[in-house]
Amino acid sequence: MKSFSSTQKRRDALSALLTDPCEEVRVAAAESLERLESIGSLPEILEALKKGDLGTKLKALYALGRIGGEQVIPPLRYCASRPEENIKSVAIEVLGTLGHPKALPVLMEGLKDQNPTIQAKTIAALKNFKDPALVPALLPFLDAGDGLLDAEAACTLGHIGDGTLEVKIMELLCSPHQRTREAAAQALGTLRFT
Repeated sequence: MKSFSSTQKRRDALSALLTDPCEEVRVAAAESLERLESIGSLPEILEALKKGDLGTKLKALYALGRIGGEQVIPPLRYCASRPEENIKSVAIEVLGTLGHPKALPVLMEGLKDQNPTIQAKTIAALKNFKDPALVPALLPFLDAGDGLLDAEAACTLGHIGDGTLEVKIMELLCSPHQRTREAAAQALGTLRFT
C-alpha cells in the first residue's frame, strides 16, 4: 500500500486543477484526489497530522473525514480544540460532515469560540446533524447582523428548523448584507412546514 506522503506530488498537481475553468477537469481532479486520499492508512494519516506542515495537516484532516467512523473522532476532536485557526476550522468542518453524535459536544463548544469565523464554521457544520433540538442554540446568531454569523445561522436553521422560524428568517431578507439576504432566501426554500 502506498503511503500518504508517497502520493504527495500527484495530490499537489491535482489540487491545482480544482480551480480549472473547465468543470469536467475540476470534477476529474476531485475524484482522483478522493481515490488518492483513500490510499493512506489511518496510522499514516495520523502521522502526517502530527509531523506534517500546515498543508499536509489540513489534507490529513480531510482524509480522516473520508475514512469516517468513530475511530477518527478523537483526533478530530483534539484538532478542533487547537489554537491554530486553520486546523480548528477544518477539524470542525470535517466533524460536521461526519455528523457523528460524539462530535456534537465539540461543535457546541465551537459556538462559544471568540473567533466569528470559527463560530460560522461551527454553525454550518451543525446543519448536518438535522437535529431540531439545536435550534435554541442557533437562534441568537440570527441577530448578529454581520453578514456572516446571521447568514450561516439562517442556512443551518433552514435545514433543521421548521415553519415557526419563518417570520424570524423573513426579517433577514431586509439585511444590508447580501450574503444574509441570500441565506435567508435559501432557508425559506428549505424550511419545513409546520
